[in-house]
Amino acid sequence: MNGTAIELQLFENLKPELTSFCYRMLGSIDDADDAVQETYICVWQNWHSFRQDSSFKTWVYRIASNLCLDKLRQTKRRMRPVDLSDSAVSSAELRELPDSAWIWPAPEFSENPEAIIIRKDTLKLCFIALLQLLPPRQRAILILKDVFEWSSKQIAETLGTSPAAVNSALQRARETMDRAKLHSNELSMMDVEPDRELLSRYVEAFEQFDIQALVALFHEEGRLSMPPFAMWVRGRVDLSKFFALTRWHCEGSRFLPITANGGYPALAQYVPSGEGSCLVPWGIHMIEIKDKQIYHVQNFINTNLFARFGLPAQIHR
Repeated sequence: MNGTAIELQLFENLKPELTSFCYRMLGSIDDADDAVQETYICVWQNWHSFRQDSSFKTWVYRIASNLCLDKLRQTKRRMRPVDLSDSAVSSAELRELPDSAWIWPAPEFSENPEAIIIRKDTLKLCFIALLQLLPPRQRAILILKDVFEWSSKQIAETLGTSPAAVNSALQRARETMDRAKLHSNELSMMDVEPDRELLSRYVEAFEQFDIQALVALFHEEGRLSMPPFAMWVRGRVDLSKFFALTRWHCEGSRFLPITANGGYPALAQYVPSGEGSCLVPWGIHMIEIKDKQIYHVQNFINTNLFARFGLPAQIHR
């Protein structure tokens, strides 16, 4: 096996884990894929300069980390609608922000079902949102230490700093995350395992567009958000009003089950196209559950995501 083949195989072995690192850093699977691709190009172009005084993995992560840090210097913090504004109801209040403003869901990072994605709970959207609160360098250190369980020495080699500096930054990052978690019901109180029976009832109520049955599935503080739109809705009364306002578009929807962000159940929504029985992509529903009720539906309205998840361009009733 020649040098190029060895390099390619080594990189491919790291790719799922590396992509999940870049996704946690950047909050966007598109940006993460770009960073991984740019990392590979750098590895390929600089293979001759790789020295054995550090591991191949450390070398690759050094390149990827620097690329992510460079990208983050040029962009604003990604958020969710619930982080940006107060809740609202009227569809007249819809304000669309660019894709770069939002945290987006991610499909599986490997086609190999036996591949282990490290700490899948840290791929939850609420955790990705908390990571965005950290300065980029602290974010990288916390991910490598608390998620990937690297040593401070290995992180220092990767980021070109000292173990003492790593430990200091890690302490500050953990303090920031702990403060944020105190104000976040989503991490401290969410049900750990998905309730598939509840998700089935959600699909049934939505596909029948039975608003009363649909809203009854929500927690009393339940919420619904729809990136790239900045508005979000909270509470059963306002949820009822919102579903009534959007009946004209959503009635007749059908769902396909998928998994996202480390294997959690999600739903792909197709809506009537107006042409017979054909339904077309609309949004990806990520559902968070609290006390066996729906606490937050994040409906990501971005039809480009459907190809990302390997979904069909249309379905039929």
